[in-house]
Amino acid sequence: MDMSPARALDRPHDPTGAGPLGWPPLSGGALARYRRQYARLRDMPDAGGMPSMSWRASLMHAGAGSTPWLAACARVDRACREHLGITPYEVQWLAALAMMDGRLVEMATGEGKTLATALAAAVSALAGHRVHVLTANPYLVERDAAWLAAFYDALGLRVATVAETDALAGRRVAYRAEVVYATAKAVVFDALRDEACAHGATGALMVGARVLVEGTDAAPVLPRLDTVFIDEADSILVDEASVPLVVSALRPDPAERVRCWQAWRLASALVAGRDYHLDERHRTVRLQSPSLPDLGGAWINARHRDEWLVMALKARHCYLAGRDYVVRDAQVCVVDAVTGRIAEGRIWGQGLHGLLALKEGLEPPPALATVAQTSYQRFFPRYARIGGMSGSLREVRRELSRVYGLSVLRMPLRRECLRRELPHRVFADEAACVEALVARVRVLIAAGRPVLIGTDTVTQSTRVAQALEGAGIVHQVLNADQSATEARVVAAAGAAGVVTVATNMAGRGTDIRLSPRAVAAGGLHVLSLQLNDCRRQDRQLAGRCARQGDPGSVEHWLTLPLMETAPMPLTKMIRWLLKCSCRDLADKLVPLSLRHHQHRRAGRARRQRARLLASARHWDACMAVRNEEVD
Repeated sequence: MDMSPARALDRPHDPTGAGPLGWPPLSGGALARYRRQYARLRDMPDAGGMPSMSWRASLMHAGAGSTPWLAACARVDRACREHLGITPYEVQWLAALAMMDGRLVEMATGEGKTLATALAAAVSALAGHRVHVLTANPYLVERDAAWLAAFYDALGLRVATVAETDALAGRRVAYRAEVVYATAKAVVFDALRDEACAHGATGALMVGARVLVEGTDAAPVLPRLDTVFIDEADSILVDEASVPLVVSALRPDPAERVRCWQAWRLASALVAGRDYHLDERHRTVRLQSPSLPDLGGAWINARHRDEWLVMALKARHCYLAGRDYVVRDAQVCVVDAVTGRIAEGRIWGQGLHGLLALKEGLEPPPALATVAQTSYQRFFPRYARIGGMSGSLREVRRELSRVYGLSVLRMPLRRECLRRELPHRVFADEAACVEALVARVRVLIAAGRPVLIGTDTVTQSTRVAQALEGAGIVHQVLNADQSATEARVVAAAGAAGVVTVATNMAGRGTDIRLSPRAVAAGGLHVLSLQLNDCRRQDRQLAGRCARQGDPGSVEHWLTLPLMETAPMPLTKMIRWLLKCSCRDLADKLVPLSLRHHQHRRAGRARRQRARLLASARHWDACMAVRNEEVD
């Protein structure tokens, strides 16, 4: 996000569309149309003042690209300049025009996505659409809405925020604002609660009847879904698309607590290789002993007992503290594998959460019964209009088109990208990697450069932090355990000589602003120790440096044990080359092995999401037929 006053309207750095670093050619036809609209927008009369109701009424009936519609864009542009002190760049308006046209926009990190989304939201709201702007986390919800409040107010638009901790009455009022900032999870859960309260009768006629009989408190918290603009769209629409979103209610079940304790005790006595076979990489367990003892009335049958034993063994061996979850306030908290943040409110089902609590010496949480559930894949098509953006969409554009019917348009860079990509490196073990890391960081901070070290897990970030502390290097840590201080840590990460250790994309959505001394020294250096399952996550981390024409560099280090655990192709050859002291050749093979691994894992994840979506659609169709038969 660019909050500094702009000097002038800049043309994109690369008008031909041949972007740096292997970016594909731009979609010429659509981009050319938006550029023509932008040129007309700049020639519109500079209207100011509060929009009248008659003006807004005429805008509601005007189509995209019409004169009234472009006049609204010009009015929004003026409000931005007068009340935020920012002149939107052409690239930001091109992105806003594309999002209002129902597209997803790939816009490089640091190009001003927050303001571009606000431009699209303001014009859409002036045209009579109720707009939801969904951001990555609750902090960004509050920050963006507060920063843009004067801008929206100058246009006669009310902006509100929704948080899961807000009271029911407050959320109901907030959703009636023209522009609502919220997290995707908050909106989805409010929709699920409305459906649960209505017992499936969500039609306008039934809702109206309930309000007449029971009063306004019976009205849905979430009104009809109209327009949504999604920040970090790839994370929500792809990476987390098939995660079950469940509304649950307490269901006291003493028998389940007994089963949980008994399963954990029996699993602790089983011997690997004799009683079960474990595949930690795929998180699968196969029981092998034919004579497991019967545990009495807590079990329905032997198969029921075996299911619990398998889950207990998975909890014991496959789910690791610091990688999959952290313990906070005497509770097991799920760590989101994509963002590295704690997934607030998310729990594992089938007894797994309670078994992990026993593993950590905690009291198992009470049993829950599912009241309603959905996923992002099934929820977002309910919006009449969808737009959004991210810095990494091109790899999943076919899936976005197939599942949501959304096309992806890539925006040109406003300024030349000065990022330097250094060669990959591979180390025989983690000790050698950490030793080289400490030496590398010493050189960088001595030169006055800020350093961002990306790690896979909370545990790995802790080990790196301990090594830096042992070497006397001052640093800051950003992982799931420090989510409350995320913005402050990220804001300070661009100062000269500052070292930050982060898990995955913790801090995503917040700019790392460089100090003048850091810029002069060469900018932010990103050192990735991550083995990501898709290329997009590598690009997201690399995108933290060299924004808006700033200097910066990135390099990727891996260890052989991590490559073998994946497993990645060519690992045995790379190990042999290291033994033969052919480090240069071994390093050159790492990118090839990594790309092959990521292509394979991304394909597997894509097929899994497709299967889950097909299964959900089949279930919905069956339930619809059943409801028709009941009626």
